[in-house]
Amino acid sequence: MKYFEVEFTISPYSADASDLLAALAGEAGFETFEETETGLLGYVQQELFNMSALDAVIQDFPFEGTTITCDVRPAEDRDWNEQWEQEGFEPIVVADRLAIHDGRHLPETAYPIAIEIDAHMAFGTGTHETTRMICETILELADATSTKPAVLDCGTGTGILSICALKAGATKAVGYDIDEWSVDNARHNAVINGVDAHFESLLGDATVLNQVDGQFDLVLANINRNILLADMPQFCTKMAAGAHLILSGFYTADNAQLIGKAEDLGLRLQTKKEDHDWSCLVFSK
Repeated sequence: MKYFEVEFTISPYSADASDLLAALAGEAGFETFEETETGLLGYVQQELFNMSALDAVIQDFPFEGTTITCDVRPAEDRDWNEQWEQEGFEPIVVADRLAIHDGRHLPETAYPIAIEIDAHMAFGTGTHETTRMICETILELADATSTKPAVLDCGTGTGILSICALKAGATKAVGYDIDEWSVDNARHNAVINGVDAHFESLLGDATVLNQVDGQFDLVLANINRNILLADMPQFCTKMAAGAHLILSGFYTADNAQLIGKAEDLGLRLQTKKEDHDWSCLVFSK
C-alpha cells in the first residue's frame, strides 16, 4: 500500500498546536504521525488523500497567530514499523484482568486473560488509550451478561479487540479492514492466541458488510470520527435486537456529534469513558 508523507511546519511551534493538528489531520484521513522539532510528519494512504480536506484543516486552524505549511511527497516504500518490530513493547495490563504482551516481553504476573500480539505496529497493541478503553468495556459487558456474543470488529487492525472478545467468551468474531497487511496480521494474531477457529478477517471498507451473513450482538469500531459518522448506519444494519455498539478513536470534543448521529439511528447511549481527551461511547439497540 502506497503512502504520502506530509511534512507539517507549525509556526510558532507548540505541543498543543501539534496535538490539535494531529487530531484534525486524523479526521482528514491521516493514519499516523511522527513528531519533529518544528511540527509533524504525517502519513496517509495515497488513494485516500484529499488535498481539499487538508487545505481546510490548515486554513481553519483555530490557534490565532499560528501558521501551518505542508510539503507533500511520496513516502519511501519501506517498513514504517521496523523499529517497533525490533523493540516490541512492555506488557500492558487492563483492569487488572487482561495482560497484552508481545513475544519478547512476558507479564511478570499471571492474569485471567492474556493476549499476545506480534509487535508490528504500536496502534492496536493496547498502548493507545482507545484500545485499552474498548478492551475494558468488552470485559465489563462480559461480566454483565451470561450470553456468548457474536462480534463484528470494524477496522480490525491487529485483531486485538476480536481476540479480547473471544477470550472473554464470544462465540465468533468477524473483522474487516481496508489494509491488506492488517487483515493478514489479524489472522496471524488469532492463530497465536488459539482463537482462529472462531475468527474471520475480511478485506474492505464498511461495504464488505453486504457480504456478511447474520446479525451481531457486539459491534466494535476504533476508527476516526468522520469514518464512524459515515459508517454507523451500516453498523446498525448488522446489529441484533439488544446489541451493543462500542465506539472509540476520537476525542471527547466529538462526543456530541457522534451521540446525535447514534440517536438519529435509534441507538441509546449507555456509558462513556474518557482517557487523556480520548473518548469511548457505548450504545445499545
